[in-house]
Amino acid sequence: MTKKLAQIISFIFHPALVPTLGFLLLFHSGFYFSFLNWEAKRFILLIVLFSTAILPLLAVALLALNPKFNLVFETGSQRALPMLFSAVFYYMGYVLLGRVNAYPVFKILLIASVLVIVGLLLVSLKWNISSHMAALGGLTGALLSLSFRTGTNPIWIIVAVILASGLVATAQLFLGRNKLWHLEAGYVFGFSVFYLVIYFI
Repeated sequence: MTKKLAQIISFIFHPALVPTLGFLLLFHSGFYFSFLNWEAKRFILLIVLFSTAILPLLAVALLALNPKFNLVFETGSQRALPMLFSAVFYYMGYVLLGRVNAYPVFKILLIASVLVIVGLLLVSLKWNISSHMAALGGLTGALLSLSFRTGTNPIWIIVAVILASGLVATAQLFLGRNKLWHLEAGYVFGFSVFYLVIYFI
């Protein structure tokens, strides 16, 4: 794997983009909400994209105007403020989905995301943990939990997400951004939170 390819993979599966990618996959997974009309799907995707990607990235861009702010996020303290903003914006997305009477499962997905971000924020203050893998672990956990709850089996989508998770982990290791246990911890944490929240709520 080349450095350029690893950077492209890490960008495509950036934690800010995974929620939108995840909703796109869920809308084509055969679950009951897959049968929503395209207008409804597009509106929900816009809410998700706005609250989980555009607003958090704009917040980071504003923070970057301060020359003392480090965009590399090498330490937990540097990641704390962007994660805090992300948690607030994700919760805003949850509120917006409630206002448009979306399926409860969509709101549960965003609440699970907020829990993961808060957990990552707390853990990052002391240990490094991969937010990339937490996002993909959460998506895997969501797919498996929904599969068990609804009796639907989107096997190829689940396999694709697992393969993508391995690819992203390889890219992160290649770029030297995380150690193996950082990746494992992030994946297990994201998976556990999403699986348990979706399965039991």
